[in-house]
Amino acid sequence: MSTMLQPCARCGARWAVHGTPMHWCPRCHGVLLSPGPLDAPAERRNYRWVARRPDQRNGRPVTTAVRKPAAPTPRYAQIPRWGLRDEPAVAAAATPRRRTAVLAGWVTPLLLVTAGMFALAAVGELVRYVVLLVNRTRLIDPWALRFSDWLVTGASLLALAFALGSGVALLGWLVETRRAVFAKAGRSDPRSAPALVLGCLIPVVNLVWPGVFLTEIAAERSDPRAVRAIRIWWCAWVFGGLMAAAALFWRTADSLQVKADGVLFTAWTDAVAAAVTVLTLWMLRLLDGRDLFGRLRLARRWVVAVDPPVPVIEPVHPARAEATARDAADAEITEDRDTDSGAVQHEEVMAK
Repeated sequence: MSTMLQPCARCGARWAVHGTPMHWCPRCHGVLLSPGPLDAPAERRNYRWVARRPDQRNGRPVTTAVRKPAAPTPRYAQIPRWGLRDEPAVAAAATPRRRTAVLAGWVTPLLLVTAGMFALAAVGELVRYVVLLVNRTRLIDPWALRFSDWLVTGASLLALAFALGSGVALLGWLVETRRAVFAKAGRSDPRSAPALVLGCLIPVVNLVWPGVFLTEIAAERSDPRAVRAIRIWWCAWVFGGLMAAAALFWRTADSLQVKADGVLFTAWTDAVAAAVTVLTLWMLRLLDGRDLFGRLRLARRWVVAVDPPVPVIEPVHPARAEATARDAADAEITEDRDTDSGAVQHEEVMAK
């Protein structure tokens, strides 16, 4: 007895009939035809195969697309002018630099030279004080005395000259910095340049107003570190001014011992002046976002570590012998693919 088959009307698969015939194809869920013998001749089968072209599956007539005549080739009536044009760059008109900007560029070298001159003047005053101590018990060579006088006089005059130049350059820097800071905020400097100059050059007044001008810059930037640096510089600036006034007043004494003490006090005054100059350079570079050596100051954030660091990825551990044997035993177990023991098994018969 030949095997009874049920062909699918949708996918063409043929299924063997075991007991009750099926109605739906297990593969595509299409309609199954009535059962028929496997070896039945073509004229006795309840179906027939029809070969159709892919465009005739829906029974629609094949429509031939009408070919349009070829359009003319696109062309330009003239040479295009919209491409990349290699034209020489027009040199921008150089804007003249303001005098205050030129002065601001000399701040750093002038401050460094001024600090060096004040340090040299302090050394000269110490040498003169040593000469005075030695002269109490023995005579001093005139050349040593002249060298001491030249060193003190020359270093003091050069220190004062460079200090004056540094003050002028600092005025230019102050005007330019305030203009840039307030322009960034969309406003103009509320204080005029003459007001800044008078507040920084008038004696006694210049101990107060420079700190005010600098504090306004730091307040506009909302930088607490700059405010703290300005306050430190302000205290040092007032202290240096008071020491300079005391050194000038000390020179009016008539006693030899007081004059000798004045030499030592002048040495300390010059040392303080050198320190204030270096502190001024540090404060200016801090406002510009740099450290004392001119390097860019990088922002840092310190985070408190509460727990030890936990690795995100578990480290690789060597496999044990037991785990290896267990894995080998699991690999030998065949997988049971029958999820339902009562399910009907369908066998597909390949076409001959």
